[in-house]
Amino acid sequence: MSFEPVDKERERFQILLTKAVDGELSEEEYLEFQEVLRRRPEWERDWHEHQKVKEVTKSMRLKAPPAEVWDRYWLQVYNRIERGLAWILTSLGAIILLSYAVYQAALKIWADTHLPGVVKFGILTLVVGAVMLVVSILREKLFVRKQDKYREVQR
Repeated sequence: MSFEPVDKERERFQILLTKAVDGELSEEEYLEFQEVLRRRPEWERDWHEHQKVKEVTKSMRLKAPPAEVWDRYWLQVYNRIERGLAWILTSLGAIILLSYAVYQAALKIWADTHLPGVVKFGILTLVVGAVMLVVSILREKLFVRKQDKYREVQR
């Protein structure tokens, strides 16, 4: 129980010390702080240490990373997210539109009584083949892009 006044005094000193280091002491607090330091000279070491730490941290500056680090960062994070999302949305849109176009074309071709069956079959085969070719080319481009060792090289 005899430690309680010292603990409270130490706690108050810590509050005043923090304010003193930050330059936020009022006149009353400044006088109180000086009085505590006069009564407790052993705490003056804490005051000097905190002042040194404040001086050192004021002069510290963060080192800026080289431009290459930022280039690599954006290639890895932003581009992957952006391009991945763009490819998904583009592919989805293309699939929906191509599917609808093929469906509508098939309905119109089969409904047309003036076209011979061979022509109808030829047109549908051409459309299905073109769609398969586009999908194959896109898939190949995506596969090559993922395997390309030099994709991060800026030209």
